[in-house]
Amino acid sequence: MLPPEKRIEVRSRQPTQGSSRPPLLFVHGGYCDAWCWEPYFLPYFASNGFPSYALSLRGHGESGGRESLFVAGLDDYVADVEHVAGTLSSPPVLVGHSMGAAIIERMLTTRPLRAAALLAPIPPGGLGPVASRLLIWQPEYLVNMQRLDAPHLAGDVLAALRPMYFSDNVEPKILAEATEHLTVESPRALMDLTLRLHGGKPVAAAPLFVLGAKDDRISTPSDVKATASLYGVESIIVSGLAHMLMLERDWSSVAQPLLAWLEKEVIDKR
Repeated sequence: MLPPEKRIEVRSRQPTQGSSRPPLLFVHGGYCDAWCWEPYFLPYFASNGFPSYALSLRGHGESGGRESLFVAGLDDYVADVEHVAGTLSSPPVLVGHSMGAAIIERMLTTRPLRAAALLAPIPPGGLGPVASRLLIWQPEYLVNMQRLDAPHLAGDVLAALRPMYFSDNVEPKILAEATEHLTVESPRALMDLTLRLHGGKPVAAAPLFVLGAKDDRISTPSDVKATASLYGVESIIVSGLAHMLMLERDWSSVAQPLLAWLEKEVIDKR
């Protein structure tokens, strides 16, 4: 593993009034940073009484570690999440998207967690089958991902990547800002995801929430259901959204069931 990264970007929103609800820590997926949670999710959950935080993993956003991103693995990302979680007032509920969900799953098998939500998770078989499926649908997928040079994306690259990550209904302003936050991803982390083998069941019982989007081309409904089945929970599949579900116009169709789960399975059972 790499040395601990001391400079980790954290974005946050706080409830307007004092609250006893636990903090939420949001973990982004590959090729992006903490900003993806800021337009909608951080203010929404803060307005519902949850101190809400989102970190940028090392080498992403304004965090340090860009010079060593090439060799950063999932365990290094786990260390980033643990570092930020340790600075909060109490153990947070972890909410991860895609690669972020895989990071949280890695943590589940090695340490007790308060609770965890997995959004658009990578399936138990890892990234290999996902990449194969995308290559059949979009043969230049891997080439386009290697051509990322945000914020100077060529128009043809953006056009090729958009349907993989966003629906046609995404707000143009959000899409433009999301493009500015695209970044390269660690090849080592991608290899970890490709070869990912689950280390077994969670080491301690923890409330789990699993959700995906019907129109997600990366984490398909069958992928999401496979993850939920692995942990013995039911999955929720919402309609009309693509992979970057937290940035879609209908983001509330994800946030509302997540809030309902938090209130029922985390708050009411304390």
